[in-house]
Amino acid sequence: MAIQYKKVSDAVIKRLPRYFRYLAELKEANVQRISSGVLSEKMGLTASQIRQDFSCFGGFGQQGYGYNVESLHSELKKILGVDKGFNTIIIGAGNLGQAIANHSKFEKRGYFLKGIFDLDAKIIGKKINGLEIMNMDSLPDFLRKEKVDIAIITVPREVTAEVADLAASLGIKGIWNFSAMDIKVPDDVVVENVHLSDSIMVLGYRIKNN
Repeated sequence: MAIQYKKVSDAVIKRLPRYFRYLAELKEANVQRISSGVLSEKMGLTASQIRQDFSCFGGFGQQGYGYNVESLHSELKKILGVDKGFNTIIIGAGNLGQAIANHSKFEKRGYFLKGIFDLDAKIIGKKINGLEIMNMDSLPDFLRKEKVDIAIITVPREVTAEVADLAASLGIKGIWNFSAMDIKVPDDVVVENVHLSDSIMVLGYRIKNN
């Protein structure tokens, strides 16, 4: 049974992977414990904010001791679902899809790529990171046989909605959307939109107004 927490804001959720990544670095450096004050300096947050974030999940530190690095990393692994892992597929095997498929750290974070799909006859059958690109026509049969949690969508804008609808209708419960449009899916499907052009424009704004 999944652990139930009180409602957590999107801002806190978006900080959790940063905590997880930094704690992994501390573990590799054989650091056994860390205070919220030292953690705040490294993370660019206030110690109070860090304590508030962790209190959303029950709190993990001890006054005068701080946080046990290994224990906190393990708890965040459970909170993020990394301990059990997620099976993923990529729909859209162009340059971006191939780059994601070749990203070595996803599996280390508990995201396991099970299949890659496309419509382009020129690349179907090609292997990426040991997986053969399959025709989209085979997606329904594939998902009936394989338990897949997340679809990573990297298709052209004009077919994004159609692909998202198909994935949702086939039982996918999470969509990581890299296409240049927001998508609407049933309420029981979670979507994380990643707009690369938006991100670089934010960077440009900050440079301009620094």
